[in-house]
Amino acid sequence: MTLIDHIIDGKNTSGSSGKKQPVYNPATGEEIAQVTMGGAAEIEAAAQAAKNAFPDWSNTSPAKRANVMYSLRQIMSQRADEIARTISREHGKTHDDALGEVARALEVVEYASGIPDKLKGDFSRDVGPGIDTSSERQPLGVVAGITPFNFPSMVPLWMIPMALACGNIFILKPSERGAASANLIFELFKEAGLPPGVLNVVHGGKNAVDAIIAHPDIQAISFVGSTPIARYIYSNGCAAGKRVQALGGAKNHMIILPDADIDQAADALMGAGFGSAGERCMAISVAVPVGEETANRLVEALIPMVQALKIGPSTDPESEMGPVITGEAKMRIESMITDGEKEGAKLLVDGRGFKLQGYENGFWVGGTLLDHVTEDMSVYKQEIFGPVLSVLRSDSYDYAVDLINRHQYGNGTALFTRDGDAARDFARRINVGMVGINVPIPVPVGYHSFGGWKQSSFGGHGIYGPEAVHFYTRLKTVTSRWPTGIRSGVEFTFPKMG
Repeated sequence: MTLIDHIIDGKNTSGSSGKKQPVYNPATGEEIAQVTMGGAAEIEAAAQAAKNAFPDWSNTSPAKRANVMYSLRQIMSQRADEIARTISREHGKTHDDALGEVARALEVVEYASGIPDKLKGDFSRDVGPGIDTSSERQPLGVVAGITPFNFPSMVPLWMIPMALACGNIFILKPSERGAASANLIFELFKEAGLPPGVLNVVHGGKNAVDAIIAHPDIQAISFVGSTPIARYIYSNGCAAGKRVQALGGAKNHMIILPDADIDQAADALMGAGFGSAGERCMAISVAVPVGEETANRLVEALIPMVQALKIGPSTDPESEMGPVITGEAKMRIESMITDGEKEGAKLLVDGRGFKLQGYENGFWVGGTLLDHVTEDMSVYKQEIFGPVLSVLRSDSYDYAVDLINRHQYGNGTALFTRDGDAARDFARRINVGMVGINVPIPVPVGYHSFGGWKQSSFGGHGIYGPEAVHFYTRLKTVTSRWPTGIRSGVEFTFPKMG
């Protein structure tokens, strides 16, 4: 049995808790590893190692820090298949989907490689008599990231490269369900030349999270996960005086106007709704066709596609969708499907009870399609995080827009249309952080920033891209005057420039 340890100050350690937790292969249900679970003692050790490493790393030139990112990019490109296999084994997503995760992570590594340009300051000469002003961005110190199971490589690599490139030291607390992926990330950084102590990995649950929040040497926390935990980390982290960005849950809608290409919209919904078994915060889980004819045409196109979904393990290259993460997740998703049917939704394709020959103990849920869903149904109001697509029919474009704007979540949304006026109006009016026009999953490229609105995000900072530079640094402004031999006398008024 593989044992997955913490990595503190460049060394593997089991810590002092003595607690372990199993890691399962979702496709088979078998235990494939044990991960050591840490708490306050392990966070303390990681924070001390990080604090010791900060002076040297923060004084390393941005160009040399960028060189580590250049090396990391090359190593990740060469080992992409290995990284993807590790992801799939722990998460269950298909190999191609895992390769896509690696590719999106690489975008952020590439952006971090250009950090010397991003950290340039400003300078103004002669803002007053013999007075110059300059500004620069300096690292915060020790920062931490708490990451989810569904993207065990991509989300940590949305955080770590930018934090390190800005001169910070990083403590990663990954999901215990993605422990091997997290430790592999460390090995990749080590191979790229990262010094000991600059990146530390501590596995654990709530005890480790609370220790991160409470530790006085940790200056900032980045989090991606569910909204209740995002709210908890944000409120408690801010109360502890830390800078916090906490990205939460989602309920993403896609409006389909009558002029849209229905076949294109159906293709988009299949990928966005059922890719990664729906375990994405940017998954489209609600289709909103405008008009009965549009809805009927869309549903008619979707039914055979959902029924024909090729569900299987990541080792099968024909698989289009894998299992969900745990047996508990399977039961919760199937229970929500049952609730939706009881509340009046029309069950067009039922994914409950799906079995795969040879993988009977895996955590499988088949693709599910619900029609005539309404706003008051739990299946609409709650994030399902599974392969369930709901169709909520709308009489008008304005109602569809208001529907989205009323929802508590505001992560991502999409509009499918051929009408440029409607697209422009939608992008302006919709109260959602990431918008796609004929693009179902509008995750920004690595040189823009990712972030939702409303209950999908807390803290006001997007993750990666330009927003990350501001989150992981603080502004310092220096105003200077050198003696000229001329005394200006004592001034008791507020200083004036110019």
